[in-house]
Parts: sequence; structure tokens; C-alpha cells
Amino acid sequence: MRLTKLFLLAAFAGCPAAASAEVKLHPLFGDHMVLQRGPKAKVFGTAEAGEKVTVTLTATGAAAGKPATGSAVAAADGTWTAEVAAPAAGLGYTLDVKGTNAVALKDVAVGDVWVCSGQSNMEWRVKQMGKDGMGQKVAAAAKSDMVRLLTVPKKPSPTPQAGFATTKTEGLWLECTPETALEFSAVGYVFGRDIAASQKIPVGLISSNWGGTPAEAWTSREGLSAQDGLKYYVEAVDKVVGANPDKALVEAKYKADVAKWKELADKAKADGKPAPRAPAKPGENGVNQNSPTALYNGMIAPLLKFPVKGAIWYQGESNAGRAKEYRTLMPALVSDWRAKWNSELPFYIVQLAPYGNGKGNSNGVQYAELRDAQFATTKALKHVGIAVITDVGDETDIHPQNKVVVGERLALAARADAYGEKVEFSGPEFKALAVTGDKLVLSFTHVGGGLVVAGDSKELSGFAVSGEDKVFHPATAAVVGETVVLHSDKVEKPVAARFGWSNFAKPTLNFFNKAGLPAVPFRTDDAPLTTK
Repeated sequence: MRLTKLFLLAAFAGCPAAASAEVKLHPLFGDHMVLQRGPKAKVFGTAEAGEKVTVTLTATGAAAGKPATGSAVAAADGTWTAEVAAPAAGLGYTLDVKGTNAVALKDVAVGDVWVCSGQSNMEWRVKQMGKDGMGQKVAAAAKSDMVRLLTVPKKPSPTPQAGFATTKTEGLWLECTPETALEFSAVGYVFGRDIAASQKIPVGLISSNWGGTPAEAWTSREGLSAQDGLKYYVEAVDKVVGANPDKALVEAKYKADVAKWKELADKAKADGKPAPRAPAKPGENGVNQNSPTALYNGMIAPLLKFPVKGAIWYQGESNAGRAKEYRTLMPALVSDWRAKWNSELPFYIVQLAPYGNGKGNSNGVQYAELRDAQFATTKALKHVGIAVITDVGDETDIHPQNKVVVGERLALAARADAYGEKVEFSGPEFKALAVTGDKLVLSFTHVGGGLVVAGDSKELSGFAVSGEDKVFHPATAAVVGETVVLHSDKVEKPVAARFGWSNFAKPTLNFFNKAGLPAVPFRTDDAPLTTK
């Protein structure tokens, strides 16, 4: 590792750049990196105030041509940003930065960079796909010059950070090999692999995630404050966070949270259900990974000056039970990131997998309502897609093993939306309902060549109908052309339908299109949500 890299942490942890005249690059710049293609490529770092910095990006080998150059002068706070004309996407670039000293980066690629964020199902590494040796098989084929990997170190913070620390395995760009892929986000790797293969460009993957964390932790205070229904998050965190937090207040809040958790845990035990997650202990300045804004500050803010193509997101388990709020929170997060990056980032969400959510609670609806909130985000904002994974859940494991399908379906969404490919990227989506006597006739978009019953069964599963009383009963369902016809002997005059409206459907939902993609769960009624 070059000597200059040893100074990265100090340069981007709030230490004055003027303490040293040496030019330093932000940790996002290093050997094996991927620069986002576009009108301009940005390079930034720190130096002594007033120091001129020159940046040169040079293609080598068969692509060799005239170098792209740019320059900047370090501002009073020591920061500098230089821009160079956008080079062609490809491999084999060098990046030279010169001030009073010189930094040379090799094996630089130009292509598309994607942020892979969320909680544990996004963090889940390739090697953790242990069933049938899936992870080892995926990793064995992972050697690729076209995919590069970077994992952001876990760090909650009370204030937005400019950079992050680096170790031998985190905070540095790594080549994609069977060894490095094993330790990387499985969903992220498969997504990047498929994008690189379909677009024939280098893909950089930035994995920034933390298991068990809520969406509000990944949203900035500005993003939360902009919504009346979310302002309370900022108000709550401001009571216990600051340069000199009230330690007694922080400790009192933690004790209150523990007491409440013990009460809920005892009740869950009595009901034969698993205990909820224990509250995290307060960290630096009163924040931990679950504090509103804390992970945005420590793990997203350091990325914002670095142009990226888009983001993929797998999160929601920690917000289950707050589906109504999530309908505001998730669009707020997407809009917040877009505002901070000053870009209409394509953003693709993994819909929660089927999960029992506790013994005897497989037919609960908290996950169904959260899934619906996730899908609603795709309708509220442009260039937001969803990967439906109703066929790969696990009733007793919140971490379904098959992350390959997840990454592949996210890639389909990106290929269709971000890259304009004419590929089917969604299973059937509910479009309209018609009443015909004692039957409901449902029509759909994304028919994908035709509607099918997947698997060995000849009957569709997971449908229910209700009359004006809004009491739902299981319905027989049949594919008729490009529609589905529903009927229940218990509902004489049906008015509404639901599909897949449970935490974990039994049997597994089998409504697909011929493109092999599962239907999006839905409901046509407007009954109040059971979760806040």
C-alpha cells in the first residue's frame, strides 16, 4: 500500500488539511477503483490551502489516447475537487494526482457505480449462502476484471462525515476474485455481475449496509425534517445527541428502552413467539446504528461527492409494524439521497421475502403491509423499481438463502429502467377488477407472454375475496386468458380481492408470468392498516 494511503483516515476524519502539504485522495479513490462514466469524472481529496492539484486520467493498452486532465486549487479548508473530461467506459486506466507530491493509481476502470444498501439481507455475504453449496458455486465463478468491490466500514455518527477509515478489507477497492466475492454482499455481487455482463461495462459496487437497522437511520435530518410525519425522529435524536450530550438523559432513555423490550420479550415468550431485538447500547455522542440519521451520517454522507449510477436497497424488516409510516419514509429516503447526490438516481428495492415472523404468526399481515408500502414507493416516484421474491422465502429464517434470485431480479429492473433494455422485469401487477355475478375478474399489466400457474399445482394459490362486510375468504382462482377469475362459495356478492396478503403464504404463491417472474402481492380494498 502506498504511503499516501496511510494518511487517508486523518485527512477525512476532521483533521485540518493544512497540517500537511501532502495531497491526499479521498478513500473512494484507489487501485482497482471504478470511476462513474458521464460528462465529467470527479476526483477529490485534501491538500494545503491554496495548493494547486493536477489530475490526469490516462488510458493504456489498446485504448491508449490523449490523457484527460483537470486541475483545482485547495480551498481554505483544504478540500479540492478536480474534473476531467469523461473517458470511454473500459479497463486499464491510470490516475495520476500531483501537487507538492504525487499519487499514482493503477488498474482504474471507468463504468457504472452502484450503491448496495440496507440491512442484513443486503449485508448477507456470498459465503453465507450455505444451502447446497450455493455460495461456493457463485464465488468459484467470480473472477472478473469487470466487477470491483468496496465495503464501507460500519460507523454511526451524530453528524455527516466526509470520509471513512480503511483496513485491509474495508474502505478499499478490491478486485473481484473468488476470495473477495465470498466476503461481499451476495445480492450486490450478483446484481453487479449481471449488469456488467449485460451492458459490457465495468461495474463498481459500494456495499454500505448494517443488519437490523431501520430506514430512518439511513435518512438525513433534512430528509426527515421535510416530512411532517417524520420530524419527530429528528426531535427525538436531538434530545440525546450533540457535541456534549446529556449522558444522564442518554442513559435514562436506554434504560427505558430496555425495560420496554423486556416487557415485549416476556409477552413474546408467553405467546410462543421469538423475542424482539434488544435495543442497541448508546455509542459515540449518544448514537448507535439504529439512531435516526446515524448511518446516513457515517456511511452515506462520505459517498456523496462521488458520482454513482444508482442504488439497490434491501431493507424493511426493522420497519415491519410501521407500514403506514413507511409509505412516507421510504419515498423520503429515496428523495433525500437524490437531493444529496444531485441526481435522479435509479433506485431498486427488494420486496420483503415471505417469513413467518414468529411461531403461529405465519398468517399475520405486518410483512404484507410493509411489502405494499415498498411497492407504493415505486408508484410514488419515477425510476424506482421492485424485485418481488415471494418464491424464495423461509418461514422460520428471516434470511432466505437464495440471494442469487434476488440479485438477478434487481438487475432485470435496472436493465429495463436504467439501461432501457426491452426485457420483462416484473411479474403480473394488478390493473383492474370487474364483478361478474358471484365472480371477480382481475386484469394485469406485465403479463410477460402470458399468465401461468407455476410448479406442479394446477390451481392458483394465495387469493381471497370479500363482500361488503370486508371479511375475506380464500378463493378459487383460475387463469382465463390474460385475466384471473376468482370465486368463493362464502361470498355471494364479491367486491374486493387480495393476493399474497400474509407474512408467509401457504402454499407458496404460484402466480407467475411466462417470463418466470412472480406476481406482485396486492389488495383492492381500502381497509385501514393494522400497523401504524
